[in-house]
Amino acid sequence: MSLIKEFKEFALRGSVADMAAGIILGTAFGKIVTTLVADILLPPIGQVLGGVNFADLFLVLDKSKGEFTTLAGAREAGAPILAYGQCISTVLEFLVLVVCVFSMVKLLNTFRRQHTPTASPPATIKSCPYCCSAIPMRATRCPFCTSVVK
Repeated sequence: MSLIKEFKEFALRGSVADMAAGIILGTAFGKIVTTLVADILLPPIGQVLGGVNFADLFLVLDKSKGEFTTLAGAREAGAPILAYGQCISTVLEFLVLVVCVFSMVKLLNTFRRQHTPTASPPATIKSCPYCCSAIPMRATRCPFCTSVVK
């Protein structure tokens, strides 16, 4: 029974819930970045490079199976291929994701720094325990009641 209680405390702790929310949001954000790269960024880049469709870029490693004009055709025939267009797309997705995450973390850190209270300077005075007068921190005797102060 103790193990179940420990797990319940762990699962209901704030950091675990925050982590779960972060994973869910990260997955959704990853899908947004995937569609941004595949549907928004790569088509114009492909047009600038002469009408290239990055999803269909591939290299046939064994030409004995024939010549292929499409990636789907090469895969259907079982030809060994190097689908470097999809790799370019995935690397670009990763780079966009890294830039976005870095920007968010930088923004959060800036926000956190602006709202973090500064440490107060060390105290230079203390209160005499006998007469409650304000005396210097290094004083060993109260100037008002002459009591020995530690």
